Amino acid sequence: MLNVAVKAARAAGAIINRAALDVESVRISQKQVNDFVTEVDHAAEQTIIETLLTAYPGHGILAEESGSTHGAKDSECVWIIDPLDGTTNFIHGFPVYCVSIALAVRGKIEQAVIYDPSRNDLFTATKGRGAYMNDRRLRVSKRIRLQECLISTGFPFRPGDNFNLYLRMMSEIMPRTAGLRRPGAAALDLAYVAAGFTDAFFENGLQPWDMAAGSLLVTEAGGLIGNFTGEPDFLDQKECLAGSPRIYGQLVPILSKYSKFATAGEKAAVRQTMTLHGTPGAAAAPAADEAVASPTPEEDPPR
Repeated sequence: MLNVAVKAARAAGAIINRAALDVESVRISQKQVNDFVTEVDHAAEQTIIETLLTAYPGHGILAEESGSTHGAKDSECVWIIDPLDGTTNFIHGFPVYCVSIALAVRGKIEQAVIYDPSRNDLFTATKGRGAYMNDRRLRVSKRIRLQECLISTGFPFRPGDNFNLYLRMMSEIMPRTAGLRRPGAAALDLAYVAAGFTDAFFENGLQPWDMAAGSLLVTEAGGLIGNFTGEPDFLDQKECLAGSPRIYGQLVPILSKYSKFATAGEKAAVRQTMTLHGTPGAAAAPAADEAVASPTPEEDPPR
């Protein structure tokens, strides 16, 4: 099954690479403000689905552009597909985007492929058998001090996203780390955590196809992944935190108060803190999902 997924990802990557040679001629439409889809997304997705269903006609499909319209509707095996994660990067010629394919069996991710066509980097994982990049076994970063870590994230960009909340999150994370990066393709961000290129990743507003393949890569490389409160059942919760175990453990206490699952007390602390600090728009911000508290000193973990 992994080999079939790799075949599908490489076929989609070939379509993307051909289109990248003349990206200005690619037809683009908007799903909503700042959320783009191209004919390349659709062509890559169609190729992936055809490849997978030719091999496994009884499997289900959950794809970014076509949803669950293809494949079996009642299968225990469902392929979760993002044909081009990082479309906005792609249409600008910014070479950070990828193909993401995962297989969920009874709700658990068991196979994963993330393919970066611009670099020809192939990330793969099978549950219980480790994660690999171009046949090299992956392990998450060994850093244990947050101030030495490089953290990746995704910025809010959709109408209705809480920009003020995100600014508060950044204000807590940035001073504690060696740097914050926003590459623009969540699936690739998770692959980079698995490879140890970054030490952790967090983002709000993600969909299952953004996270499914990357989540298995992270765990098979020895990392942890969950929502902002550290709960492992996160795929449908639109928030994701991943990292090496020690760094993940230091980020959960910082980010948990920003979670939609924060306690009522934490949400009350948000309103108070945002009012005290004069965060623009704080008074109008709804209490739910927007909890922030003032930064607390980080304690270095024991060596």
